[in-house]
Amino acid sequence: MIPFTYARAKTPAEAAASALQTPGAKFIAGGTNLLDLMKLQIETPRHLIDVGDLKLDRIEATPEGGLRIGARVTNTNLAADARVRRDYGVLTRAIVAGASGQLRNKATTAGNLLQRTRCPYFYDTNMACNKRRPGSGCSAIGGYSRQLAVIGVSDACIATYPGDMAVAMRVLDATVETVKPDGTTRAVPIVDFHRLPGDAPHIDTNLEAGELITAVTLPKPVGGTHIYRKVRDRASYAYALVSVAGVIQRDGSGRIAIGGIAHKPWRVEAAEAHLPHGAKAVAAQLLSGAKPTEDNAFKIPLVERTLAAVIAEARTA
Repeated sequence: MIPFTYARAKTPAEAAASALQTPGAKFIAGGTNLLDLMKLQIETPRHLIDVGDLKLDRIEATPEGGLRIGARVTNTNLAADARVRRDYGVLTRAIVAGASGQLRNKATTAGNLLQRTRCPYFYDTNMACNKRRPGSGCSAIGGYSRQLAVIGVSDACIATYPGDMAVAMRVLDATVETVKPDGTTRAVPIVDFHRLPGDAPHIDTNLEAGELITAVTLPKPVGGTHIYRKVRDRASYAYALVSVAGVIQRDGSGRIAIGGIAHKPWRVEAAEAHLPHGAKAVAAQLLSGAKPTEDNAFKIPLVERTLAAVIAEARTA
């Protein structure tokens, strides 16, 4: 491991200011993604800012009737919270579908959102990867791409966002709260948080330099049947080939977000108007403009079939 310096932040604003002042600095909390990448020398931060002592580990009701989830709330505590289980069931189901119990005990809400969008070539430092080294090329294009993106891709990257929690956050219209190095705060709608690769796939989010996540806010509950269905190569500890987060109302209307097919959680609100008419109509609009490879073209019908299963489950709930 390459040497680095280490400090503990006392306040969110102090952490953000320190990150801006120190080139190559990274925040660390649970470390479930960052430490792995440091061991492989894919991430080589010169300075780690530990935010573990910040008082950002509470889940609180908001005046608007929603929930404010602190950035340091662990995945385990978030999934187990009685209010989340009752009113935001899709979020609990998505979190439990991801990783292992041990990882969920350490992984935090902010860290989960910030995990790198990646593919097998990202981990192999002998292969070209625009995410790891901008401008070096994309080995996945023309390479093995079975698990990779089919929509929202670019000539620079076809990696998929690997998380589950953010897919549920997207269907729930969450908002990410942050503090900047100058102490000012802002609220970023989850739709604007993650980026598509474009010509800068090494930039995963729209956070500014030094900006620190302090919380994620959920709006008041929307009701309906909450479902998270994840299709993967093995029953546990595997990324989704396709996942569907759904909140379906009794009249058949609802919301749908898809994981495993793009560089970010994928939701097309216009497609949701077709939910009462069945999965085929929804999938056609969701996947309009898709550019699958020969290896992952199966994901196109798999999205439709998984979506059909979610709709059928909601009708019988």
